[in-house]
Amino acid sequence: MSKYKIQDGSAQFLGANLTELGCNFAVHCPHADGLELVLFDSKTEQQIQVISVPAKTGKVWHCFVEGIKAGQLYAYRVLGKNHAHLGVIFDYDKLLIDPYAKSLNRPLIWNAEQYQGDSQSMVPKALVLDNRTSNPRPAKPNLELDQTILYEAHVKGLTQLHPDVPDEIKGKFLGICHPKVLQHLQELGVTAIQLMPVAAFMPEPFITNKGLTNYWGYNPINYFCPDPRYIVKDGVNEFKTMVDCLHEAGIEVILDVVFNHTAEGGLDGPILSFKGFDNSSFYLFERNEYGAVDYDKYVNNSGCGNSVNTAFPYVLKMVMDALRYWVTDMGVDGFRFDLAASLGRDPYEFSSLSGFFRTIRQDPVLINTKLIAEPWDIGHGGYRLGQFPSNWLECNDKYRDTVRAFWRGDKGLTSDFATRLLGSRDVFSHENRSILTSVNNISYHDGFTLHDLVSYAERHNEANGEQNRDGHGHNLSANYGMEGVTTDKQVLALRERQKRNLFATLLLSQGTPHVLGGDELSRTQQGNNNAYCQDNEISWLDWNIDETKQDFLTFCQQVIKLRKSSEILHHLNLADDQFSIKNNVEKIYWYRPDGERKLEDDWHDHNNQAFALELRSPVKGEENHQEHWLLVINASDHDVCFQLPNFCESDGWRLKLDTRYAKYSQQPDVVIKNKHLQAYRSISVFECAPLFAPGTN
Repeated sequence: MSKYKIQDGSAQFLGANLTELGCNFAVHCPHADGLELVLFDSKTEQQIQVISVPAKTGKVWHCFVEGIKAGQLYAYRVLGKNHAHLGVIFDYDKLLIDPYAKSLNRPLIWNAEQYQGDSQSMVPKALVLDNRTSNPRPAKPNLELDQTILYEAHVKGLTQLHPDVPDEIKGKFLGICHPKVLQHLQELGVTAIQLMPVAAFMPEPFITNKGLTNYWGYNPINYFCPDPRYIVKDGVNEFKTMVDCLHEAGIEVILDVVFNHTAEGGLDGPILSFKGFDNSSFYLFERNEYGAVDYDKYVNNSGCGNSVNTAFPYVLKMVMDALRYWVTDMGVDGFRFDLAASLGRDPYEFSSLSGFFRTIRQDPVLINTKLIAEPWDIGHGGYRLGQFPSNWLECNDKYRDTVRAFWRGDKGLTSDFATRLLGSRDVFSHENRSILTSVNNISYHDGFTLHDLVSYAERHNEANGEQNRDGHGHNLSANYGMEGVTTDKQVLALRERQKRNLFATLLLSQGTPHVLGGDELSRTQQGNNNAYCQDNEISWLDWNIDETKQDFLTFCQQVIKLRKSSEILHHLNLADDQFSIKNNVEKIYWYRPDGERKLEDDWHDHNNQAFALELRSPVKGEENHQEHWLLVINASDHDVCFQLPNFCESDGWRLKLDTRYAKYSQQPDVVIKNKHLQAYRSISVFECAPLFAPGTN
């Protein structure tokens, strides 16, 4: 006999929805013969009640259980025949996580022995939450896009080694709330923290069997639950607390979300949630030579065994519900979509007019969020850089590769480098896309850190247990004389200069800058460019910094401050830019070192590695304010003498930034009139200023 009174309830709201009298449970499972709601003791996880769900409306099973309280653990079992050839793979022995669960009682960890037979001991249980009331929350920063400076971080890696963060919250959501962490982000000058996946995930069986883990978290099993690995006691409230603290510090929160695949893998993968409820609809399958669906072959556009079918109405609804939940309930400001080309497949071919993109664009909640695409997947026709809707930003690998190669000293790249510097308008058309569309990055989580980019010519991924075969082999990196750690002062000095060149270029480029968390601290992964399975010091930020590291941190802070100080350095509005009718640039000129304007042949000079760029805004305001900047760039291995542009006898060029100096404090306050010797492998930034006698040449 059940101690609970069971009613039919409602199919309107999926998941577990608590009221004063009890809880309504509803789950999409169209082909089942029956569904069981299983309740568990909150302390022991022992099964205490099995409820046969009494009602089904359309494709949704539902019931209302009187007397259920917040904190109740639950899961599901499905009854029905297994028709694998039709994509239906019901298995009563497999306990299933509610796809709409908002909290799990523990992390999901693969255990082959526990999964065999009844999987109850392996699978975490969902918690019934009470979301009927909420406390007032601070206002969101709502920063304009042109103010955005992204800082990519891992929840655990950011604070696990921080000396001031208490042990009980190291590596947790609450650890990010620590005043010292917030102070660091504020002093650096970033405006948005882009968190690597925080939704509940399970490390893959093959990596677990090697004694490693999926540290990055790109293997989801639920799209609503904060992963218990980052929780002390109360996941939802701790996540909200973190968001509120960041918002009060003026920092937005962007979540890296993974809607292209799940932890259930391919044909031999485990049944944990989605497969068990509606496998044939939730995933994409190959078609045979006759055009019929082959349910033995999962489409693998993700490289992880399966591909989520976001073109299916229920799946699209679930993804949109999840996005809205993270914005409205949890308070985040935007999303970075992993392998976003998969989301534009409708269902097999990519289209910028796909149902997914159209649904987001008409949604009154999501249209105001920041949307960032990783514009590719590994499927057929999966590289889609520049092809997303105009309200999306896109991670720009062309920018990354060109800037890396240019500063490494590769020749024949000056024209392409100049294009990347001014927003990659060859990729993002000035008629249809904002100049801010390009998410510029030098380093990302999946690759070398900035420090390793100038310290290693080759990847060193031996710790991953794949004989150094994993990770990208084309890194456009250099070691400048010795691989890895060295005490050679000349090598170390050049590496630091190259870091300054790369970081300065990133912040002085048009677009939206993306900083990899820890780069400002000179973080190293010991040459590992694929540290997805390294939950240890290889991946965690090292907060112990010596004088050299402090010098680079200070430089990073100053470059970000310089970008923020100027409208045209962070958001050019060109006269021929039809995306906006505003115009804040009067002149853009490119110069050769001899002071002459660059001609077409100069751009095609293979050996040309030095040039200057002048940016001048119109005069405006009662004070006749005008921005006037000169960037002087020399990627060659020798000093180059530049003849600076000369406009009138009373004006010169005040030095604002010069990467030749190891310490920012060593940079002289000088105004130069005519000639300037640009050091090898360096970049300088000048602002037009009145001449004065001291320091003038």
